[in-house]
Amino acid sequence: MGTIDKAIRILFAVAIAVLFFLKVITGTLGIVLVVLAVVFVLTSLISFCPLYLPFAINTDQKKY
Repeated sequence: MGTIDKAIRILFAVAIAVLFFLKVITGTLGIVLVVLAVVFVLTSLISFCPLYLPFAINTDQKKY
């Protein structure tokens, strides 16, 4: 996972958290989006997204 990919995931997670705590998004949708935000943060921290494997996606600029 590349740096830009990580940054975008973190920005989305922060945006979702802010909207949730400001009560712009509530209920089931809010909970689902908060869980998604947590997944975004975790995948950014470990630099690995399991969904990228089946689709052979690589956002890292390094050649393997």
